[in-house]
Amino acid sequence: MNNLKNSQKYRELTVSEIEILKQQGCTATDWSQILVGQVFIPENIRSVQFSGSVRIGDNSGTVEFSGGIIRNCGIYNASIHNCTIGNHVYIHHICNYIANYDIHDHVILENIELCFTEGETSFGNGIKVSTLDETGGRGVMIYNKLSAHLAYFLAWYRHRHCLIEELESKITAYANSIKSNRGTIGAHSVIRNCRLIKNVRFGSFSQVLGCTRLENGSVNSNEYAPVKLGAGIIAESFIVSSGTEISDGTIISHCFVGQGCILGKQYSAENSLFFANCQGFHGEACSIFGGPYTVTHHKSTLLIAGMFSFCNAGSGSNQSNHMYKLGPIHHGIVERGSKTTSDSYILWPAKIGAFTLVMGRHYKNTDTSDLPFSYLIENKDDSWIAPGINLRSVGTIRDVLKWPRRDKRKDPEKLDCINFNLLSPFTIKKMQKGLDILNSLKEISGETTEVFAYRNTLISKSALEKGIDLYDKAIYKFLGNSVISRLEKCNVQTLDEIKRCLNPSHTNGQGEWSDLAGLIAPKTEINKLIKSIERKEFDNLEAIEQEFKNMHLNYYDYEWIWASDLLIEKTGKKIDELLIDDIILLISKWKESVVGLDQLLYEDAKKEFRLDSMTGFGMDGNKTTQKLDFEKVRGNFESNDFVTEIVSHIKRKTLLGEKMTERLNTIKKNQQN
Repeated sequence: MNNLKNSQKYRELTVSEIEILKQQGCTATDWSQILVGQVFIPENIRSVQFSGSVRIGDNSGTVEFSGGIIRNCGIYNASIHNCTIGNHVYIHHICNYIANYDIHDHVILENIELCFTEGETSFGNGIKVSTLDETGGRGVMIYNKLSAHLAYFLAWYRHRHCLIEELESKITAYANSIKSNRGTIGAHSVIRNCRLIKNVRFGSFSQVLGCTRLENGSVNSNEYAPVKLGAGIIAESFIVSSGTEISDGTIISHCFVGQGCILGKQYSAENSLFFANCQGFHGEACSIFGGPYTVTHHKSTLLIAGMFSFCNAGSGSNQSNHMYKLGPIHHGIVERGSKTTSDSYILWPAKIGAFTLVMGRHYKNTDTSDLPFSYLIENKDDSWIAPGINLRSVGTIRDVLKWPRRDKRKDPEKLDCINFNLLSPFTIKKMQKGLDILNSLKEISGETTEVFAYRNTLISKSALEKGIDLYDKAIYKFLGNSVISRLEKCNVQTLDEIKRCLNPSHTNGQGEWSDLAGLIAPKTEINKLIKSIERKEFDNLEAIEQEFKNMHLNYYDYEWIWASDLLIEKTGKKIDELLIDDIILLISKWKESVVGLDQLLYEDAKKEFRLDSMTGFGMDGNKTTQKLDFEKVRGNFESNDFVTEIVSHIKRKTLLGEKMTERLNTIKKNQQN
């Protein structure tokens, strides 16, 4: 690149230096085209064929390899064509040649078969990934800093022609702005034992070891979050974001791989998007939109033509996008936080509600999006749903707690905005709809009905009753959390101060909300952004991506606006009409809901310590040995970290409720006096 050339002062080789180089087996089509830096050691250039224009920086110093091996910087046994080479670079054993590359400082290139740039290329930027619809109907144009949220627009808003046209024109402009006939290998990068590298741009601190073929792509590594590409991988038409690791024979084609992702152990993917912290091992992905934390660890697991996020796919999970005879045109949606068990199957098109556990094989097109936190279970070829049952599962809570801890993104610039909240306007609104659905089914079918039908699924009477109770508890838990948090921030002393505190200052946040692949935001704000893009109010992609970040930063402000409407709905009063007793009653219901859900979690956790869970322990002993062995491996129930946290949470929330109630009673007493 020009920056690399301009950072050095070059000179022509002296006659004596040329003679030394010739004696050391070097040749050049034109020695006058070989320019070197002010510090140049000809002895460090051996058996090299030069052609075209070549610039070589300071080649003094040494590099150290594993095992304590030290080598002098320089170029050895290589063919170099039209390259600029920075300071303190080590190049050794290039079987064919390196052509048309700018190699920055402190780079190591060793045992590479062929590395070149041919023609003008945008290094994977601007290509279309046929996500969701294999036939290309929802193609997402990718670029280096693509966020999950911008990709969501490109995939799901095809009906907004002006929006798509404006976004794609900006991505095309970006791709054209970085188009070049020269590749780049960033400073402090290491590329060793690779076969073919063609039209690939490497960021600084890239670690590329043993790759079979890399073609038409960008490796967006940096000092804070190096990219690691390992043995046997094949990648074509790709973009790999900072902090990602790809290894062990993985094959990717037409893919965007986001920050902090890990793909390995012979995983294969084509026409797929993977955003922050996705993981793929052993299995296969085809035309998927992998939102943050989409994870699959097992062989025989196929994710195809679906949108996923915060999803864990069990072994042998599969979906089908050939419903009729017009080709693979169908797709499905698995909303955030869902899991599929071993050997599960879903026929697309289908829409699975948030935080749902899918068990068994489902041959009918289902839509459970308004029944989140459910179990979707196969029984005799029918799909049965247990609404809300996942709200009492320790697995659900454990997942929510572990996701922030497993964020592997070290780059200061985070491309994806991730909201980890379990309860949000997005999930609570769905629970409200779920309550309406369940109550309506109950009312229409009558008291004697034992099985209810809903959108190609069946619901038992007991599951319906439990679902109503669990949704109600979760809604009050969310509302109470919001109200108490608001009152604590305001430090209220009078009823008027309470009303001023609870009254919203604007309406941004009312109505429906969406999950834009990790970013939870009001549809009103999303629509404002879409209209602004359509009106061409943004100069570049960076400005649009910043708007997503602003939405994310304003989440809790928007959330309160939504929660204040829920408060009005649940109390049946406008905020200006609220009495202190109304808020005390709400806090009482909140405490009852929080403690009730925690007790259900406590009972669910206890199942892991039942006698039948000890099967397989105490190999050569009796029941006493079995119990001792179990406790040594798993610990006992009372001291389990998760169990103690549940107990602690019950105590903390009970105390918080009592303190807030006492505070409100004091305000009420002062008001009466």
